[in-house]
Amino acid sequence: MTGLVSLVGAGPGDPELLTVKAVKRLQEADLVLYDALVDRAALQHAPQARWAYVGKRAGRHSIAQETIERVMIRRALRGERIVRLKSGDPFVFGRGGEEALALAAAGVPVEIVPGVSAAVAGPALSGIPVTHRGLASAFLVVSGHAESAYLPVLGSLAPQAATVVVLMLSRGWARETPAAIVLAAATPQSHTWRGTLATLGETPLPETEAPGLLVIGDVVQIAAQLESMQSQPQRATGV
Repeated sequence: MTGLVSLVGAGPGDPELLTVKAVKRLQEADLVLYDALVDRAALQHAPQARWAYVGKRAGRHSIAQETIERVMIRRALRGERIVRLKSGDPFVFGRGGEEALALAAAGVPVEIVPGVSAAVAGPALSGIPVTHRGLASAFLVVSGHAESAYLPVLGSLAPQAATVVVLMLSRGWARETPAAIVLAAATPQSHTWRGTLATLGETPLPETEAPGLLVIGDVVQIAAQLESMQSQPQRATGV
């Protein structure tokens, strides 16, 4: 007798944002495989199930995706009911599509239980609508994991054409990280602002249509060091 695998979205973190169907599947489960960002309080809805952590975090040892899929297939073929509990929605940067295909290829029944995506819920819980009449009629969600993935998308987007939400940054930048904005580089109209990420959004910039670039990192401090050295009186040195 073949069981069932439910790919369930756990929402953005608050267990109270689980859907009714998600709770029902947890209550029926024999095994719950849960991700790193899932609040363990959600697991209280599955008191009869075995819980297994299969989360992936940057820089830490994690279970291979293929291993997770093999476990689900093997247990489902034994007739068990499996819940694969993912943060947010299983089909929004959750590798849910990959798992659904692997399960279907193995002849295992699979269903998708959508969850509240953090891409919308995160801003909303902070009082920020991702769309607003007169301000934004569309929104774009990108993953911050790989520059090769998000740059083509952002590069094709006209300025102010949509709200941009970036998920899953590979690592956080400290507020004190040096940053610089350079406008019209290598022209007489060149303008440079330097500060930190914390003050990046507070700086007034000249009105210009010239191209600009953003530099983030400790190398920004080199410019200040050079300015300081060049402003000092030059002393003669012996040869």
